[in-house]
Amino acid sequence: MRTFEYSVGGVTMKIPTGCMFTHVIRGSGKKITYQNAGVDCAFVGALSSGFCNWRIDFTYSDTENRLYRTSRGRTHTECKIDPMRNNSPQTLPRYGKACAHLSVSGARRVTQCHHITK
Repeated sequence: MRTFEYSVGGVTMKIPTGCMFTHVIRGSGKKITYQNAGVDCAFVGALSSGFCNWRIDFTYSDTENRLYRTSRGRTHTECKIDPMRNNSPQTLPRYGKACAHLSVSGARRVTQCHHITK
């Protein structure tokens, strides 16, 4: 995750280098038994005030990259250094990819995807 800045109530927040966005999927084929996404910060990144007004969404696309499902997370107004979200187990109707997206103050900041194949 690259360093970025955003404003909250006129105060500029800076997210330093040292934070990474992780997306974990477990299962087999189109069956997802566990899915989690979140931010891990180490060293200098852990000293940051965190992410404010954050949301994590999960999206699912077919092999033609057509989006067919979105699981939108709720927006968290509190500041948190380690935002995280789990998604429910599910069976996807198609092969393709599953992605996790972190948005901060309404702007998508980072995405990580996994290909779902046979």
